[in-house]
Amino acid sequence: MNGPTSENGRDSAGTRNELSGTSGATVQAGTVHGGITLGGTRPPWPRPRQLPMDIPLFVNREADIERLHSLLPAPAPATAPAPRNTVAIATITGPPGMGKTALALHWAHRVRGQFPDGDLYLNMRGHGCGRSLDAAQALDSLLRALDVSPDRIPHDLDSRSALFRSLLDGKRVLIVIDDAASANDVRPLLPASPTCLVVLTSRNSMPGIGARYGAERMTLDTLPPDQSVELLARIMGRERVAAEPDAAARLAERCAHLPLALQIMAEKANEQPYATLAELVEQLADERDRLDALGFEDDELADVRAVFSTSYRALPPEAARMFRLLGLHPGPEMSLSAVAALLGARTTETEIRQRLNRLAQASLVQHAPGRRLRLHDLLHDYAAERAEHDEAPADRDRALRRVLAWYLRTVAAGHRVILPSFHDVPLPDPAEDEPPPLSFADVEQAMDWFEQERLTLLDALRTALRTGRYDLAWRLPAVMYGFFELRHYWQEWQEIHRLGIEAARRAADRYGEACNHLGLGDAHWLLGRLPDALAAYRRAAELGRAEGDGWIAGFALRGTAAVLLRRGEISGALATTRESIEVFRAHGERRGEGQALLTLAQCQCALGEHEQERESARRAVELFTALQDAWSVAFGACALARACGELGQYAEALRLYRDARKDFEEFGNRRNTLRALVGISESLQALGSPEAAAHWREAARLSAGLDEPQAAGMRDRIARALAAQREEQGRPVGDD
Repeated sequence: MNGPTSENGRDSAGTRNELSGTSGATVQAGTVHGGITLGGTRPPWPRPRQLPMDIPLFVNREADIERLHSLLPAPAPATAPAPRNTVAIATITGPPGMGKTALALHWAHRVRGQFPDGDLYLNMRGHGCGRSLDAAQALDSLLRALDVSPDRIPHDLDSRSALFRSLLDGKRVLIVIDDAASANDVRPLLPASPTCLVVLTSRNSMPGIGARYGAERMTLDTLPPDQSVELLARIMGRERVAAEPDAAARLAERCAHLPLALQIMAEKANEQPYATLAELVEQLADERDRLDALGFEDDELADVRAVFSTSYRALPPEAARMFRLLGLHPGPEMSLSAVAALLGARTTETEIRQRLNRLAQASLVQHAPGRRLRLHDLLHDYAAERAEHDEAPADRDRALRRVLAWYLRTVAAGHRVILPSFHDVPLPDPAEDEPPPLSFADVEQAMDWFEQERLTLLDALRTALRTGRYDLAWRLPAVMYGFFELRHYWQEWQEIHRLGIEAARRAADRYGEACNHLGLGDAHWLLGRLPDALAAYRRAAELGRAEGDGWIAGFALRGTAAVLLRRGEISGALATTRESIEVFRAHGERRGEGQALLTLAQCQCALGEHEQERESARRAVELFTALQDAWSVAFGACALARACGELGQYAEALRLYRDARKDFEEFGNRRNTLRALVGISESLQALGSPEAAAHWREAARLSAGLDEPQAAGMRDRIARALAAQREEQGRPVGDD
């Protein structure tokens, strides 16, 4: 039994639990019952259906649709070889507002029935507000959509791409990649199977995709004049257009034949049923002259600014204010609660809905599922432009701070539900007109909200840092990193703490810097980056002491000890662990003391002091039991079982491991279920039980899905045990 389990559930090879950061996240998760579900039986193929709603007012583009039809793979089963042996790719490119996404989605809905294995949709956010997804983040989302559990998603880009290609091999899946920024971000997302089809939209021409992969390149231009008029007729009525065909043609021309501008102008016409089309043309010409006089730039908004402006200026004052404040939101999609935060607590939900409906009628916003709304990126840019020109600077600043602070408080509320005993980070006082944060009934509801708002939260953090709201920027990662760890968003987890450290330094806030160094240390530790983890932990310990925070200092010292022990520096690890215990006791941090006792037990195991190891683990379990912390009791039970096994008390070790396995399975934690299962197998083997072989095989099956480097130690132990069994049975080691 040579695989010591550390205080946070890691064995000597580094396997870890879902919330195993040395800042005690696993402990807090232990008080959550029945809310964290990351494991379980999954169907062999999920058949994802991710396409957003079809575009109801799609006009013509039949030639483009025929080109897309030509790429469809042969029906399955095919009686003849497939016409191509590579994946079919279509790139739909062109300037903003041309209807690239509309064409891709409309065609995808027409043919999705020919892809029985599902359809995937991914918005790369390449050109809108907020930061675009990179290839690693995109693959993370795609793999999760294919029901790959987070602990099976590799850390590096190449491995993620290979896994994605493997999963899609031989499957008939339609993939729509929307708003990509560059070919480099797209290449790793391309499957290799000719049974798949990829539709890619971008403002860039993507020559690298066309040249290298033989993609069908389609560049959208403005609608032809007749199709522009047809779109107007569909929205405002054919009789009205037929009554003034020349004016309808001039109106389409004034809209630059852009589908987005045509739709908005047609909706404006519907709001003025008694106005002639000629009068609308005159309004649009007057507005363009007014904007030219104001000296607006010749930018991406140039062709549509006058159209947007006529609709905006026709809004009632409160609806117009709502629209321009939406431009301050850090992401392109938002909930009604976030809208309320932008507007302030004095605005009622009824008023918000009425104003949003007014904006939706003017096609300035789109309703989205789940009481949400989204803005086209051009409209978001225009709304931000209007906020800059029409909103008083003080009001604009208050609205932005309100929504960022609202996100911070809602994050903190959700984090408390998921990790109820996590260290409380003091929050700034709320503004008088800031609405209350959301509340969450249980862990599942809080996790769902985090998942839905994840990219928006990242945008909020970057916005807070960019706009100098450093007190909010360093606190956001400090109160939400448990979610990123629990859901295995490793890249983003590190990023939020780097941004948090930058914000805290700019604010000269050493406490904020300490919080984020501790979180960054946990991220480095779990990814096996020991030098980086050690540097972050030592800085967190130094700052935590200086600020008099025993929780930060204690867990940073404990993290330092874990790194030293992993590096074989046992004496240093032992001294640092004892120091952390003293800090926890001095500050009354009983849970931290229990965690540090498990680290002490691991040090004592490394020294061969198994009686002392057992006593340290026993005391830790007592502390966790008194705190009613089931999660940490299970971790402590594994450490105590390990010590019992070292002392030859295999029956007691078996009992403890079985209890721990039951708890880990209840939490849906595959990684630590495996740890307990390995302990059960080793205990049964030591007792000479014939049941050991079956348990080792079960452990091998469970370990096959864990793709992280920290699980290598347990996989090695399982492999050695199975090899020994084969040798005893007289079979070659390589046989199954």
